[in-house]
Amino acid sequence: QVQLVESGGGLVQAGGSLRLSCAASGRTLSRYAMGWFRQVPGDREFLASISGSDGSTYYRDSVKGRFTISRDNAKNTVYLQMNSLKPEDTAVYYCAAERTQGQVKYPDYWGRGTQVTVSS
Repeated sequence: QVQLVESGGGLVQAGGSLRLSCAASGRTLSRYAMGWFRQVPGDREFLASISGSDGSTYYRDSVKGRFTISRDNAKNTVYLQMNSLKPEDTAVYYCAAERTQGQVKYPDYWGRGTQVTVSS
């Protein structure tokens, strides 16, 4: 069992930045690919993923160059640095974990989410 707890959400003006954190417990994080998703009407869309083995990263096209995912396996924590935020980035952001060596596609575990609101 893996428990995921997100933090770092909040209210920010357009053009601003936020860093989300996801603290994991229960298993060795390095065995899991970790990812970030966000809830939009009708879908929970993939944003970014980082593998546990070699640190390979994957991004949704709309966030490439603005969002950066990273992980600290020693701290069992994954981060999402979000820059140049836009009002359309407003959503609940979720951390996810999947027992895979590649990209997170079918998460085994989810956090409860953290709200990000970007004002115009």
